[in-house]
Amino acid sequence: MKKIIFILLVCILMAACTNTNTAQIKKVENQENVLFYDRDEKIAHNKEFDKGSGIKSIDMNEKNVENIFALAKVWGYLKYYHPNVAQGEYNWDYELFRVLPKVINIDSTEERDKILCAWIDSLGSFESINEGEPNTIPVLEYKFSDDLENRLLNIQNAKRENSNFYVSLVDEVGNPNFINEKAYSLMGYPDAGYRLLALFRYWNIIEYYFPYKHLIEENWEEVLKEFIPKFINASNELEYKLSVLELIGRIHDTHANIWSNDKTLERYWGEKYAPVIITFVENKAVVTDYYHTKLGEKSKLKIGDIITKINGVPVEEIVSNKLKYIPASNYPTQLRNIARVLLRTNDYVLHIELIHNEEIKSVDVACYSASTLNLKRYYENLQKQKVFYKLIDSDIAYIYPEAVRDRELSEIMKEVENTKGLIIDLRCYPSESIVYSLAEYLLPENTEFVQYTVGSLLTPGHFTVKGTLSVGKKNEDYYKGKVIILVNEKTQSHAEFTAMALRTAPEATVIGSTTAGADGNVSYFYLPGGILTAISGIGIYYPDGSETQRVGIVPDIEVKTTIAGVQLNKDELLEKAIKVINE
Repeated sequence: MKKIIFILLVCILMAACTNTNTAQIKKVENQENVLFYDRDEKIAHNKEFDKGSGIKSIDMNEKNVENIFALAKVWGYLKYYHPNVAQGEYNWDYELFRVLPKVINIDSTEERDKILCAWIDSLGSFESINEGEPNTIPVLEYKFSDDLENRLLNIQNAKRENSNFYVSLVDEVGNPNFINEKAYSLMGYPDAGYRLLALFRYWNIIEYYFPYKHLIEENWEEVLKEFIPKFINASNELEYKLSVLELIGRIHDTHANIWSNDKTLERYWGEKYAPVIITFVENKAVVTDYYHTKLGEKSKLKIGDIITKINGVPVEEIVSNKLKYIPASNYPTQLRNIARVLLRTNDYVLHIELIHNEEIKSVDVACYSASTLNLKRYYENLQKQKVFYKLIDSDIAYIYPEAVRDRELSEIMKEVENTKGLIIDLRCYPSESIVYSLAEYLLPENTEFVQYTVGSLLTPGHFTVKGTLSVGKKNEDYYKGKVIILVNEKTQSHAEFTAMALRTAPEATVIGSTTAGADGNVSYFYLPGGILTAISGIGIYYPDGSETQRVGIVPDIEVKTTIAGVQLNKDELLEKAIKVINE
């Protein structure tokens, strides 16, 4: 089994989104006269909806929501199950815009299902390979007419190639690669049809290719019904993109967010920054550093100050209102992420109420652009200051994987081998994959540490265990000292994967708190409006099948940073690690 190499989650800069004019609404004179393009006509008209779907608004009555809900399920099912659609014979985005006007404002479910039946029939014939049982596929959990159900069941039994025009599985790993999903980047605020396309695309990708769908707390179908009016009624670009963010948040995956550099969302969070860094400690917003030392000290905010109100609004209220727009696998990671936007604004000053040494104070804090604060330099300097390896004393070694290189390990481990303890600080994202090479020094034999699941092109929505992964090799001279692995909410994805592997060492102990709970290779895709998003693409589990997603790496010894520790500039996790080694 080749090693899985995880993708570093980064924000990718994409083309700026701008509004574009849309075509006029196309009226269907006779709903019963359902006409669909044949194959040649589809190819000839594949630019028909390039500038808009022609659907500017839809009445959000109960019947329309139900009809659109049914269409979303059928549209997604056909996209991934119908062999002719899978071969790329149809522009499936544009097929939505052709059928959508025919199913809205239909009062009769029987008439709606007749339209859907005619649509399916227009897609052509296919070869069947076996007979299936009713209600074995998610789409049939919804009550359609008998004729429509039979067609859907026949499609389940269709002979399919192990390929699909819209999705492939990455070689040797198996995470989905969502190909041929157009971004429509020029549509900053897409029309109603394209907004529904975004919802349909996202919902069905989760339905069929998200390995952790079973961990979504809510009924995923009810989420679809809830968001149909939200996407239709989004009256501007910001409302649309906030609706997308809120939808992404419902899958509880720290890998999932809007990763494109979106100017509209930047303005929403604020284009100016207070010069201080906030971290949630003991569920309180605490000043832990300065972006810019001179301007930070000028703000009169001190390290360890507890921010209680911003412009008169309690921090708890701000968090409660904004948290739905902060996707993450668990609450500690949501707090990690909301801390980064808490003191952003479009104003020049924020009025801050705080607690300093148990005294309540108020200060007006000047805010600056990212260029004035030189945020890029701050993060570059932060990286340069990180020591990749050091001896804490003659008996305890320390490795920081964000700064260490794989080629440096052999020299490092020569110094480590005679120490009584090694601290591996995974409160970071490793700069390189050192998990396999480092494990060879720490383990006496090859050891399984993870199993993983992948989706399917033949039966979308089904996930199977593809294999297990092991680290280490037979090594009588393995490191005999104690191995301490430090983790917290900054430990994410490949860092969590690394912690899973290294904790199999004989004398390993994990110290810290809840990690980000997002493990597995990342799969990116676009939504209309140039929105780049992603999901965890494969399921990562311990060898016994227990979960890592949302749960994260559960420490053997729980230690959390305290406000008192911040005020005293203490690293309480590191101190605990040294204590455990010396015991």
